[in-house]
Amino acid sequence: MKLKIVDGKNENKGEKDLPSQFSEPIRPDLIKKAVHVIQANNRQAYGSAPDAGQRHSSYVSKRRNSYRTTYGIGQSRTPRKVMSSRGTRFNWVGAQVPQTVGGRRAHPPKASKVWDQKLNRKERRKAIRSALSASMEKELVGKKHQVPETYPYIIASSFEDISKTKDVQDALKKLGLGKELSRCETKTVRSGKGTMRGRKYRRKVGPLVVVSKECKLSKAGANVPGVEILEVNSLNAEALAPGAVPGRLVLFTDKSLEVMEKEKLFL
Repeated sequence: MKLKIVDGKNENKGEKDLPSQFSEPIRPDLIKKAVHVIQANNRQAYGSAPDAGQRHSSYVSKRRNSYRTTYGIGQSRTPRKVMSSRGTRFNWVGAQVPQTVGGRRAHPPKASKVWDQKLNRKERRKAIRSALSASMEKELVGKKHQVPETYPYIIASSFEDISKTKDVQDALKKLGLGKELSRCETKTVRSGKGTMRGRKYRRKVGPLVVVSKECKLSKAGANVPGVEILEVNSLNAEALAPGAVPGRLVLFTDKSLEVMEKEKLFL
């Protein structure tokens, strides 16, 4: 498949053949599997403290003839903790078990649980190649993004030298991505408790720009809402298919494709 190369002013700078990695049949099932493995391995372990609900100091015996016991006085066998006492009479309240106030949870989440999953190397690489092929299908990409008429195309390596965020926005607008950038600017308030945990807003996923190496564009493009800048050797199934849905709007620099072909990435 041959695509034209355009610069920041949307001027034609030649043509280039896509590497063999883009000729893979699209496999949504493999892409979904690879994305779920990445998400599972990125999960942060969480859970309640092992002794939560059991931190009281008082112990109430259930044995007969014991000084501090609930045996033989017509009380249920619910575990209790002593709040105060006078002689052999105690003021106690239920504690420790799940049905009591301040007691432990019956089946709490445990931080020791292992969420990691494994994926065969060939499957992972095939999923990436499949997602690369999907990113070049205009109909698939158009379902999620505001695609310009000239898509797909390759951007010139001069993009990697852009050092200002405003210049990045101007260049993307000249390439026909103005509607896509305005779509990504809108943000909504997340529902649920995520608002209290540093995840108050949700944004749309915008275009992905793939570069050959760490460059000035990596920092300049990071401030454009929805735009993501990645090195070609850092690509994975989740970056190419967010939400496990193939067909993200991806712009490759011609140098990044040269690196992919030369180093035989994802083959």
